[in-house]
Amino acid sequence: PSAVIATLAPFGVSGPWADRPASEFTLQAMVGSTAARGVPGEEPVAVGGELGDFVLAAFSAPAILAATLAAQSRGHGAHLDFSQFEAMMHAFQTYRPIFAAFAPQLRPDALIEIPSIEPAADGLVGFCCITAQQWQDFCAMIGAPDWAEDESLTTFEGRMARRDELWRRIRTFTRRYKVDELVELAVAFRIPVGPVGTGDVVAGLDHFAQRGVFVDNPHGFTQPRPPYQFSRSTLAPLRRAPRLGEAIDTPAATLRASLTGDVHKPLDGVRIVDLSSFWAGPIAVNLLRVLGAEVVKVESHVRLDGMRWASGLQREQRWEFSPVYHGANVGKTVVNLDLETEKGRAVLRELIASSDLVFENFSPRVVERWGFAWDDIVAIDPLVSLVRVPAFGLDGPWRDRVGFAMTMEQVSGLANRTGHVDGPPLVPRGPVDTIAGMHAAFAAVVAVSQRDRLGVGQLVEVPLIEGALAVAAEQVIAWSAYGEVLERMGNRSALAAPQGLYRSVDDEWVAISVRTNGQFEALCSLVQGLDNLDRHGDIDAVDDLLDDFSRLRLAEDSVELLVAAGVPAAVCVHANDSAETAQHAARGFVQPMEHEIAGTVPYLGFPMQIDGETYRLGDPAPTLGQHTAQVLGSLGLDDAEIADLQAQGVTGDWPKGVPRR
Repeated sequence: PSAVIATLAPFGVSGPWADRPASEFTLQAMVGSTAARGVPGEEPVAVGGELGDFVLAAFSAPAILAATLAAQSRGHGAHLDFSQFEAMMHAFQTYRPIFAAFAPQLRPDALIEIPSIEPAADGLVGFCCITAQQWQDFCAMIGAPDWAEDESLTTFEGRMARRDELWRRIRTFTRRYKVDELVELAVAFRIPVGPVGTGDVVAGLDHFAQRGVFVDNPHGFTQPRPPYQFSRSTLAPLRRAPRLGEAIDTPAATLRASLTGDVHKPLDGVRIVDLSSFWAGPIAVNLLRVLGAEVVKVESHVRLDGMRWASGLQREQRWEFSPVYHGANVGKTVVNLDLETEKGRAVLRELIASSDLVFENFSPRVVERWGFAWDDIVAIDPLVSLVRVPAFGLDGPWRDRVGFAMTMEQVSGLANRTGHVDGPPLVPRGPVDTIAGMHAAFAAVVAVSQRDRLGVGQLVEVPLIEGALAVAAEQVIAWSAYGEVLERMGNRSALAAPQGLYRSVDDEWVAISVRTNGQFEALCSLVQGLDNLDRHGDIDAVDDLLDDFSRLRLAEDSVELLVAAGVPAAVCVHANDSAETAQHAARGFVQPMEHEIAGTVPYLGFPMQIDGETYRLGDPAPTLGQHTAQVLGSLGLDDAEIADLQAQGVTGDWPKGVPRR
């Protein structure tokens, strides 16, 4: 009766599409990821490396662990139902349905980030310029101050429109230098940067070697270690995988349940101080909140969560219109504190003293400068655990480098697997944030559950790059085991044949992915002449017939025929339209709410149901400073003290330096 049953399926086990054939490739098309990547007018390209499967697993693990520990304590279990379609809605796009609600007239075409992966004198180097400041710094670095002053180049779309001009000038600069020289130069400008990893080189990079990131597998190959490390808990050693039919004794589990919440809210009673910003940290904390934890997000009105500025939308109070900020912070309670002031830090110390977990994902020196490194947290309360999600880790030669998800995709090798065969590597564009975030959430559940047994909290380190390396592991494994360097395959796959994108009569793209002989037989029943071909050996001829099949019909008509026959297929939709499905409606995945400034916001739920019920998100994302008085009052401050903090600029509900209108 205390069993927790978890099902991981393409669409979940409920809804009108529960039995619809699908693959990771067709799901990428359905969430709008594929159509957004590449050069406008040319064949777009999906992310390589089966990354959507890792996304589903990553979203599932923290909830399964928390529910299982609670079930052991309470004696009754539950059914957790996970949807890969919903998980990929979070990871493979930047909350485009929310963007469409804010600016329905904006429908960005496919693009390649500029700058991104660029040629050096001796290889490839990856840049990432998400913020306006990073773009301006990049322009200064390459000697293009005129670009920094050109408003038409402030967005990726604007740069893509002038791509040939920009690529020519950027690459004239980058080809003068070696990769190491460009990395050193960009680091000096605080631009996210790194060498572009491949399976034969990534394990030997100095940072990973010094930190011991890659380890020996008992089967004789190299792999990355788990992407989380604990200061007081010891991870189990890697064990040999069983041969077919072989039984291997499993060591007795040492983890003991200490979560006392109900299985539907296993983290009830757990309090979290959320210092994180951008995407990975905020979404990790928000999953824990949905699982029952009480969360207070600490944000500065002097230096806002950077994601508030990242939407590109120009309007009054634009910091309240960031789709990713809304998506990752929905339902949170926020207090605004300037942590550069002693009084702000004093309030934070009080919050930490009554909490179980602290989350942060800045570069390591930020919280250390504030006085909230691990030793400082222990001095406040030895029972608190600190979860840190830095870009590259808390030590090593890359410790103080800044980096976003796209940097990790470049360095880890994920970009190496994405792109056309004859084209450059392309970044997956974001899944790493959610993957690393979910690893951090999983590790946080472990830390909380172990606290009573250990009698103390602990430091948990989950570098963003190590989450990326975990899901790019096949490249290092293939190299160390077989001497094979995995490369880009465009829209084809080693696991599916045929697989590709095919033009329709209405100029849309149809994604088809066949993994089994049964699916191929079903495809043959629809496409004349296909049964005379070998689906692996005659792949070019198979593609020609599928292209002819697709060009005779509307994209939706082709997909309807294919799906009805049992063949995974989907139209490559625009990400703005990806939430408008009967499946999402049936499962309550989209949860619209009224935000006091942004209006109606179609929030995306977490990709799971429990015992047939959808997890509710709570309230809309907080406005800047919305709950500051409430939080300060809960700490015992009276109205006069709260007003005094605001008068001194310690708190505030408006960005410093922005005139009030």
